[in-house]
Amino acid sequence: MGSVDIPSEQWAQVVEQTGGPVHYKKIPVPKPGPDEVLINVKYSGVCHTDLHAMNGDWPIPTKMPLVGGHEGAGIVVARGELVKDVQIGDYAGIKWLNGSCLSCSYCQQSDESLCPKPLLSGYTVDGSFQQYAIGKAAHVARIPKELSLEAVSPILCAGLTVYKALKESGARPGQQVAIVGAGGGLGSLAIQYAKAMGLHTIAIDGGEEKGEMCKSLGSEDYIDFTKTKNVVQAVKNATTDGFGPHAVLLLAVSEGPFQQASEYVRSRGTIVCVGLPANAFLKAPVFDTVVRMINIKGSYVGNRQDTAEAIDFFRRGLIKAPYKVVGLSKLQDVFDLMKEGKIAGRYVVDTSK
Repeated sequence: MGSVDIPSEQWAQVVEQTGGPVHYKKIPVPKPGPDEVLINVKYSGVCHTDLHAMNGDWPIPTKMPLVGGHEGAGIVVARGELVKDVQIGDYAGIKWLNGSCLSCSYCQQSDESLCPKPLLSGYTVDGSFQQYAIGKAAHVARIPKELSLEAVSPILCAGLTVYKALKESGARPGQQVAIVGAGGGLGSLAIQYAKAMGLHTIAIDGGEEKGEMCKSLGSEDYIDFTKTKNVVQAVKNATTDGFGPHAVLLLAVSEGPFQQASEYVRSRGTIVCVGLPANAFLKAPVFDTVVRMINIKGSYVGNRQDTAEAIDFFRRGLIKAPYKVVGLSKLQDVFDLMKEGKIAGRYVVDTSK
């Protein structure tokens, strides 16, 4: 495919100062460096991390002014002179990990997300809430051309993150996994990846709408924490032998569930922390953790192979990300809904509106 006409200006949502709000305005279109590609972003998923970035909730400093977003799916329109394996016209995705050094001991062992010098989309470098975004060619997601760009965009962070977390949990086909925060963007995908991997899921969240969605996606049990007096006992009761689930995925955005998980996970079970509530701490009784041999660990996005696998599950029709599309100009409205906890599934922004 030949060269593409690239404008000098584009529409973007820009955070001017920590705390927001976002401003919908025109900014220059960036030019890719020697090892980078320029992607004409068509759609971008909206993640809770984008809200954390805008609010400065985490101990990593954010770039300011900042274009957020890290689930951008689009078409490659330009590439640097060193890029050979990505072609103009290819479908590609901007992920949370925009780039890494590729030479440290972590990168060499496929733990790129642990690189001490990462480039983070929509955090330390501008992300996908713009019509044209830069990504390191080695790290952009390769998206098969038969896929819908709007439908695949939530897989680039939410899907990848929960797929990796399920792998990290060590849960095997036929075992049970509790998913805390199952009605959100990550949870709605975690239920489906778990089902596709042969796992039985216990969904935990609040409200009837989220419960209906979880069951429609394949969760066998739903525990509504707003109506359940004893969540710990309810989770245990939902397991085959009453001992609790083999693994717990903590996708919640508040601290409480992180303290509670060790009370209901089964002995020798694994608790995987994924959600990142601001200023939160983990707490588990040492005695219980030792004598019940409980494993508590973190899981952070995924590597390039995990990305390819997560997209392949989607390509085979095993994953359907429930999402609603709004124009990029309406991003602040999505953030307002997110703050109020009123989003079931995922929002995707269309950069042309």
